[in-house]
Amino acid sequence: MPRRVGILGGMGPQATVLLMSRIIAAVPAADDRDHVPLIVDQNPQVPSRIARLIEGTGEDPAPVLVAMARRLEAAGVEALAIPCNTAHHFAPAITAAVGIPFLDMVALSVAHAVRLAGSGGRVGVIASPALRRIGLFDGKLARAGLTAVYPEDEDALLGAIRRIKAGGVDAGSRDVFRRASAQLLTAGVTTQMIACTEFSLMADSAEQGAKAFDTLDVLVGAIVDFSLARDV
Repeated sequence: MPRRVGILGGMGPQATVLLMSRIIAAVPAADDRDHVPLIVDQNPQVPSRIARLIEGTGEDPAPVLVAMARRLEAAGVEALAIPCNTAHHFAPAITAAVGIPFLDMVALSVAHAVRLAGSGGRVGVIASPALRRIGLFDGKLARAGLTAVYPEDEDALLGAIRRIKAGGVDAGSRDVFRRASAQLLTAGVTTQMIACTEFSLMADSAEQGAKAFDTLDVLVGAIVDFSLARDV
């Protein structure tokens, strides 16, 4: 039987639903019972990562995330996952609080970037400015022999993320995302990591010619592999 996975969700709600739909699409199922069993804590009340990490004024999300993880573990899940890149800043607190595996989207995505860019390559990171501020990917990419490169107009990216959270994807947010991808490509950065699950909602808007991949898809693969007991 497939193993049950717990999802710490709500960051944002649409991204969590997108993760679930991609998991369903990734399983070659002949019947309902072939799919990955999930317990999803869809909790939009997790304190804002943007307020905490960028503005320095918000409540600490870590205690809420730890409580979610413990509830999911008590409910019988065998691994945990978070479809939010920025929330991985709080992964050490989560992993210290539970005794089950944590499927780390950041570490998994860095390993995927190595396969695409090769040692010594540059990787574009299209994400919330919070990721750059906390160096979420930088150290892991550097240890893998890669250099993180960020789009220039981070204020526009943050504005697009806020609009998507408030009202969903619109033409303006798509244009911001496409321009960020195009600017990286013009700078010679072909391998691009879509590292914000708001931008996962429009990953098909990356500039033509970019070798872009979505960290959410990497997490989907890890969840399916774990649940179906494939080699991960």
